[in-house]
This record gives sequence, C-alpha cells and structure tokens, in this order.
Amino acid sequence: MYRDVLAIVLAGGKGTRLEPLTRDRAKPAVPFGGIYRIIDFTLSNCINSELRKVLVLTQYKASSLNRHIDQGWKFLCRELGEYVEVIPPQQRLADTWYQGTADAIYQNVYTIETAAPRDTIILAGDHIYKMNYARMIDFHRDNRADLTVACLPVPREEATEFGVLDADDSGRISAFVEKPADPPPMPGNPGQALASMGIYVFHTAAMYEQLFKDAARKEASRHDFGRDIIPAMLAEGLRVFAHPFRDENRKTAAYWRDVGTLDAYYQANMDLISVDPILNLYDRDWPIHTFQRPYPPPKFVHSDPDRRGAAFNSIACQGCIVSGGQVYRSILSPNVRVNSFALVEDSILLDNVDVGRRARVRLAIVDKDVKIPAGFEIGWNRDLDEARGFTITGDGITVVAKGEELERFT
Repeated sequence: MYRDVLAIVLAGGKGTRLEPLTRDRAKPAVPFGGIYRIIDFTLSNCINSELRKVLVLTQYKASSLNRHIDQGWKFLCRELGEYVEVIPPQQRLADTWYQGTADAIYQNVYTIETAAPRDTIILAGDHIYKMNYARMIDFHRDNRADLTVACLPVPREEATEFGVLDADDSGRISAFVEKPADPPPMPGNPGQALASMGIYVFHTAAMYEQLFKDAARKEASRHDFGRDIIPAMLAEGLRVFAHPFRDENRKTAAYWRDVGTLDAYYQANMDLISVDPILNLYDRDWPIHTFQRPYPPPKFVHSDPDRRGAAFNSIACQGCIVSGGQVYRSILSPNVRVNSFALVEDSILLDNVDVGRRARVRLAIVDKDVKIPAGFEIGWNRDLDEARGFTITGDGITVVAKGEELERFT
C-alpha cells in the first residue's frame, strides 16, 4: 500500500456538453453502464492500485455526487489512515471558484499538507478506463521525476482536444503543447500524436513550488496544468517524464474514453452490450466498486407468443421488470419497468423509468424518473421529438431529461 501517496480526483466540472444529463448533477456523477457512476472507475482504479488516501474535489451541482460517495465509498477505515473524502470549495486562499485544474489544487494545499504525502497523483473523475496507478508511481520514483504525465497515442485529427507531448527514448518530455491546432506527430508514426491523459504524479514539494509560482502570476496564467504548469516546469529544466498508459482491461486495444459528449456517452454504454465487450466489467481481478440499492433481481414475465417479456443483447439491472415487453440492444438501469407490448431498442434507460403499454423507444437516452405514457413514441419521429423540446444529438440520439412529464404531450 502506498501510504505516502495522496490521490486527488478533480470532480468539479460542469459537463455542459452532456446536458440535459448534467442539468442536475456533476459530470462525474452521471450514471453509466446500468449500476455505476462515471467517477466509480477512477475511484476503483485507486482502490485496486492500493491507493487508500483519496480526496475528491467538487464544485458544481455536487449534491448527488456527495450522496453517492457517502453511500458507496465510505468502506475504508479512517482510523487506519484510509479514506475517500469529498472536499467542497473552501475559498481559503481565494474568494473565487476554481479558475483551472492547477488552481483547484492550489486552493487545497493546506488540506494536502495535512496528509503529508511524498508524492501526489492528480486524476480526473470523468473518464472511463482501468489503470494501475502503482506502476506509474513506481516509474515516477525510479526516474526521480518532479512530474510524470500519463499518455497514450491518439489519431492526430483527434489530438487537437488533448495536451500533446514529445518525449525521448527514456520517457523524458522535451515539449508540451495544450490542444494544438496542428498536433505534432509521433516519431515514425505520422498519423498518431502522443496525448496527455490528464493524469499527473508530482513529487509533492515540486508541486507546491510550481503552484505558488503559478498563483503569483495571477491574470497572466490560466492556472491550468496543461497550459501553464507543465510548460513552466519544462522551461525550468525540471525532470518531467511521460508514462505510457497500460490498460488493465486485458483486451487487444487499450480502452480509455472521455464521455464528455452525449454521443460519446451513448457509444461507451453501447460498447458494454456486445457479445465480447470492449470494456471488461467481468474481471474479478479488477472490480469496479459502486453503491447498489437492495433491489430484487431482474424479472421477465409473460410468455404468450404476442406478449412475451424478453431482453436480447441487453443489460438488465436489479429491480427491473420486463412485463410482456420486448427489449433489444439496450441498457435497463435499476428499477426500470417495461410493460406489455412495449418495445425498447438501442436505448439507455436510467433508474426508475417506466415504459407504458405499447410505447416504443429507440435510439434514446431516457434519464431517471421518467414515466413514458401508454402508446408514446420516442426516437421514431425526429421532428416530433424536437417539437417536444427533447435534445437530439449529432448522431440522432434522442435524450429525455430527468423527471420529464411526458403526459403533457398526450
């Protein structure tokens, strides 16, 4: 166990590109894969990597995230120096909201000092992946690095959304540019660029020094690790290294997803229902922890030829009842009910959605607590869905907001 390492999860982003799913919740608190929240993957990586001191920095719309962590992540023993602790903005060093990723850490330096870590690992709470952070920490220490940045190759046309770096054969970074318009290619691989994953291991003393220097720059800095801290460290000649992403997913291709848009979120969920899912959630050696309510097992009832409760190539979570309806290639979150003669195709239904008799849903994300009236259709007529005020994504996915009262359209 790495008792001298503190993990800090940045979980305060607005997630505006995921609206309406983030209308009432922070992006890391958005449900994923039926029973999980997005942040569960980062927190599970910490636990599976033997990191037991974790701070979660929140900011916007944090109520459901706070509740989820309180219910599902309080199993560590505080008396043994183990914890997952939510830290809201305290404005101890400033009277503003967090101005950037570096400012979020800077405003919490006194809390970090209490833990007295030798090294600090900084993580994002809004990505889906499986990674052993212990390997990165060992690499960081073996190289006597001031900072180590996790990285992975991405297609150059996608690298405009990342920090892009250049490193020598030893892994030492010589250049770093945030979200370049023309990303520099990897040597020998012109179609790929080496991108930062937003995962940083700092020697804590070096981190403090850089944070205070950056804070002193005030308006001259965006107070961001990629735009300000890393370039400043390289300019000073500090030891900054790149650590290649090693996937614990045990698949041919490395799996790391930023589910920052509705279409990316939809596709990452749909990845789970394939015969051989790209993301392996069935690996007992790398479990994904979460909070689960004590619902009963899922149930499928009625077997008449024209009224058969069944789900095909789908995930049905605890508490679900498929009562004479048909479900194809979909995810039914806890306590979903699909009533007789209803049809659900290629959709994600979040908790407590009730699909009425003869209703039809396809290519849709329906947020929690929506009651779909009998005979109602979602995802079959784009013009009608738009007229009702539903969100339609670029890929044509219809999104219904949490608690939407659909009866008013009938």
